Amino acid sequence: MNSAVYKVLFVLGLIALIHGGYSAAQYRRFIRITEQEYSSLPMDVFVQWLVSLILTMYGVVHIAGEFREIRANIQLENKTWETAGNRPSFYIFSHRGRNLSPNYNTSD
Repeated sequence: MNSAVYKVLFVLGLIALIHGGYSAAQYRRFIRITEQEYSSLPMDVFVQWLVSLILTMYGVVHIAGEFREIRANIQLENKTWETAGNRPSFYIFSHRGRNLSPNYNTSD
């Protein structure tokens, strides 16, 4: 299919999602005005929401283009375990462990 077709599917899906949200809000307002007990949304609103969500996701996935494989092993194949596990931002030198050491010298 052409890219324009997917864009149209995406826009139609978004419009249908907005309409489904508006329909749900309108239904809730109607229930509140008529003082009925709310149990759930009508099935047609739920089906509209579900179909429009699937349509929007389908359009987005095809507009985004080809997905590439995530290959973390390429970045990590030249690193050793010591360098991969090294996290300098987690180094803490002033912690309570020095106070618990029997060889702790207060003159430092």
